[in-house]
Amino acid sequence: MKKEKIAIFWYRRDLRLHDNAGLYRALKSGLPVLPLFIFDKTILDKLENKDDKRITFIYDAIIAIQKELKKQDSDILVRYGAPLEIWKDLIEEYDIAEVYTNKDYESYAKERDGQVKDLLSKNGAELKSFKDQVIFEKQEVLTGQNTVYTVFTPYSRAWKAKLNDFYLSSYPTEKYFSNFFKTKPNPTPSYKEIGFIETDHAFPDENVKSDLIEKYEENRNYPAIPGTSRMGLHLRFGTVSIRELARKASEHSQTYLNELIWRDFYFQILWNFPHVGQGKAFRADYDKIKWRNNEKEFELWCQGKTGYPLVDAGMHQLNETGFMHNRVRMVTASFLTKHLLIDWRWGEAYFAEKLLDYDLSANNGGWQWVAGSGTDAAPYFRIFNPEAQAAKFDPKGEYIKKWVPELNSMNYPTPMVDHKFARERCLKTYKEALDNG
Repeated sequence: MKKEKIAIFWYRRDLRLHDNAGLYRALKSGLPVLPLFIFDKTILDKLENKDDKRITFIYDAIIAIQKELKKQDSDILVRYGAPLEIWKDLIEEYDIAEVYTNKDYESYAKERDGQVKDLLSKNGAELKSFKDQVIFEKQEVLTGQNTVYTVFTPYSRAWKAKLNDFYLSSYPTEKYFSNFFKTKPNPTPSYKEIGFIETDHAFPDENVKSDLIEKYEENRNYPAIPGTSRMGLHLRFGTVSIRELARKASEHSQTYLNELIWRDFYFQILWNFPHVGQGKAFRADYDKIKWRNNEKEFELWCQGKTGYPLVDAGMHQLNETGFMHNRVRMVTASFLTKHLLIDWRWGEAYFAEKLLDYDLSANNGGWQWVAGSGTDAAPYFRIFNPEAQAAKFDPKGEYIKKWVPELNSMNYPTPMVDHKFARERCLKTYKEALDNG
């Protein structure tokens, strides 16, 4: 019996049916559309914790998609394994005319997509990819000299100047839901089959309130106040639309909009300077720094036992919840790189393992900013004083008391390094490396 020609929409970082660029193009193609998600073994094998909450978050998103597709007598095909091998099986199983997906800008993803594109092409199918997770990508925002921006403020001005309603418009996917491929429910691999265990489902709400965005500038630096949107996780896996969020930000808070622009900024840095995602400093001279890299001190930082309450509170929050307040991320990162002179890559890798909202471009950008080695970086002589930061941003000690209940007890450690001594040591070490560069 002749198989029906279909299109496949390949889900990756865009786990929603609503306002989805690639899915919209697929549904308008005139072919029945079968949604697909691959639990990529290459990525999952690198996750050390088998109770990684991100896997549960992905499962929840897939189940939500399945429920909606059921209303259309359709389903999402969920597979586990190496993408190239899975695509070989799918080519045998279905008559695939076209594959639609949304772009991913990381090195591994570019390589993976290139291999899949070649395989499909050899089998008479085409891979079509679209911009979905950013407002502006690659080289859409350039200087007057047609070069890539490497400083945020002029980039953000050019970004805003280019912005119009077209870039913020949603894709009306719902209009075309009848074009989903009609299929019986497909079995989804279990947690056990992919090597993980289900965790609790306590994730931030995907609907950010307008009044929170309106008060964002006023509240965002105070970790004891729930003043940030917690949208990082949803943006990372695409359970919310960046266009909808940017529309809301444009209406209610330029400060919040700037945070979304930072996200685009780091994506275009990763694309145009791929070495930053491959363990290299954006500014090559900073790779000459002689890091101390004391493993015992690194372990104390990881455990939140530095003797600096704000640093320890942040690390406890991260270890327990998979989230850390943005202001505290800067302070903990500065402490590791400047006070302890431990390579920023160690901290970046630890955050990658623990953060639910981990995104390579933003995580790398943030760590290099703090270390001084990145784009638009804080100058190397800017060294956060954790005690001064605590006094300014947690004046009543509410955040610290919540996350460091052992403070003021015999169990709380003394500071592992004196701030003044650490600051001078850092300045000397950086200066030696950069002067010799």
